[in-house]
Amino acid sequence: MPGDTSSVDYRTSACPHDCPSTCALEVERLDERRIGKVRGAAANGYTAGVICAKVARYAERVHHPDRLTRPLRRVGDKGMGRAAFVEISWDEALDRTSQAMQRATQKHGPESVWPYFYAGTMGLVQRDGIERLRHVMRYSRQHSTICNTLSDAGWYAGAGAKWGVDPREMAEADLIVIWGGNPVATQVNVMTHISRARKNRGAKLVVIDPYRTGTAEQADMHLCLRPGTDGALACAVMHVLFKEGLADRAYMARYTRDADRLEKHLALRTPDWAAKITGLAADEIVGFARLYGATKRAYLRLGYGFSRSRNGAAQMFAASCLPAVTGAWQYKGGGAMYGMAGIYKLDKALIEGRDAIDKSVRVLDQSRIGPVLTGDRRDLGDGPPVTALFIQNTNPVVVCPESLVVRDGFRRNDLFVCVHEQFMTDTAAMADIVLPATTFLEHDDIYQAGGHTHLQVTKKVIEPVGESRSNHDVICALAKRLGARHAGFEITAWEIIDRMLKSSGLPDAETAYRMGWIDLTPDFRSAHFLDGFGYADKRFHFSPDWKRWGEDHKRMPELPDHMEAIDAADAEHPFRLVAAPARQFLNTSFTETPTSRAREGRPTALIHPRDCDALGLADGALVLIGNKRAEVAVHIRRFDGLQPGVVVVESIWPNAAFRDGMGINALIAADAAPPHGGAVFHDTAVWLKPTN
Repeated sequence: MPGDTSSVDYRTSACPHDCPSTCALEVERLDERRIGKVRGAAANGYTAGVICAKVARYAERVHHPDRLTRPLRRVGDKGMGRAAFVEISWDEALDRTSQAMQRATQKHGPESVWPYFYAGTMGLVQRDGIERLRHVMRYSRQHSTICNTLSDAGWYAGAGAKWGVDPREMAEADLIVIWGGNPVATQVNVMTHISRARKNRGAKLVVIDPYRTGTAEQADMHLCLRPGTDGALACAVMHVLFKEGLADRAYMARYTRDADRLEKHLALRTPDWAAKITGLAADEIVGFARLYGATKRAYLRLGYGFSRSRNGAAQMFAASCLPAVTGAWQYKGGGAMYGMAGIYKLDKALIEGRDAIDKSVRVLDQSRIGPVLTGDRRDLGDGPPVTALFIQNTNPVVVCPESLVVRDGFRRNDLFVCVHEQFMTDTAAMADIVLPATTFLEHDDIYQAGGHTHLQVTKKVIEPVGESRSNHDVICALAKRLGARHAGFEITAWEIIDRMLKSSGLPDAETAYRMGWIDLTPDFRSAHFLDGFGYADKRFHFSPDWKRWGEDHKRMPELPDHMEAIDAADAEHPFRLVAAPARQFLNTSFTETPTSRAREGRPTALIHPRDCDALGLADGALVLIGNKRAEVAVHIRRFDGLQPGVVVVESIWPNAAFRDGMGINALIAADAAPPHGGAVFHDTAVWLKPTN
């Protein structure tokens, strides 16, 4: 087993909170119920012994005095917190929940029940087992759109397959471009590999982001563009590449389609054109294009951030075209990486109950839970209202767009809600039944990474805190009461992992666990698409068939372009808002731990000094940020690391952290972006007003 466990009882595990990193961990086990230190596994080539501070102090979260430890039934008003609940037994909690789901089915049909989940844990068994219950019972299906629907569509449009260059190859690069991510805060391991390249090769780091993040502070070049304009920047860069002979025409002739059309199309997408859209200087764009085009070993790390916009899929696609124009894919340390999901090829049928899927059952968009719960016929169609929710691994009352509408939906008297959670979140406080959930250290699971190549099998390190139960155990207990029959309900999580690995042609669960991780890195030619891209013709598509990647395809640009679909600033709403991640929180996880809260301080809006002066705002002043959906009161910080007209509010604080009890997502629209939906968290026009 990897790691030094000679003097202290360290157990291997994996971080469940962030799919790009999914860090390999070594967890100190003090006894059967308590953990101590948490450290990164030094022997893991990606984690390389480095983890973020919030996970390093995970004992603070596991053993937090506010952990939910017993099932609860609400007896007071919705949203009032722990005082509105009384403790009950597990049998009563499960009976009440299953009976409510049965009543909803009897009155309105099974589609009136909506099992709702997301990625509070990235473990495949504990996260996705809820799908098995959904499919067997024919409950409403879920279109998962919070995170990567837009970015997936944009990447697939060009490459046709979801993988890329091993992130450890960044250490072999001469130029690293971080576009749409802030790894200092969200993927600290990436910085390890960047540091190696800078130290050993003198590599340059370029960051493309609408504000000066912690990562941008370390960069050699920061392109601080306006939100929603990345596609214009990518097009202007490619214009320069073609114009100045930096495009690899031999590579494009062999590996791409429609290169000639692309070059003609880009003839008018000049740096001057892009400068007006992005707010960057034309010289900045040219300088970056020349640096990128002249560097063979140029590694492009594409993140999710710049795709969370109405034109997000088009922006991801445009940026992903760059290494196909320069031929950077041919070189060690060159090419690109967005996500690695395509390398795993796991048989998830048993976990998700795929053999029971009925495609005639309606699909509801998770990002539009507010409109769904308030009866919007665009979402419900001709089907029944949702009258029963069963929620795991997410906190939609805070994290979803149009959070005031979401809250209105949860307040319906005819809606039953059961939430399986670790803490009394804003969503749990709106529930009728709350079930205590285990953390990743208290159950078995398996993890595939989004940002590296390791598959990790884990066993529980300690016994469950209090009476908490795993997602798998709760799903199976509900299935028994509901009469749901499937092989996945009859076996343990460990047995599911074992069967899935064997059916996927991989080592059994015990072997995989003892290995610590299974490295599924593709060979060099495959990872660099030198044997062809993911389409039948094996070519990168500069003119994609968007119909293949979503039903709302008619609005997509035929070739890489700036797609004018954003919530643009206007006279009434002159500012553009970005709701960016925080360093000490991960969505709403860790907002309950004292150290994370102390280090984040309070909800804060970053505003350019010029805008502050125009509005008469002093540093630390309280300002109202608003639009037609809501207005939110937040303190400001004068910050020159963004363009005038841009406002950044980091983190998803609980609603109660804001003066009026409503968080930043009250301002965000629940619009579904093309071509296949996706949340638009970084695409909001707002006004700013001083408070009275």
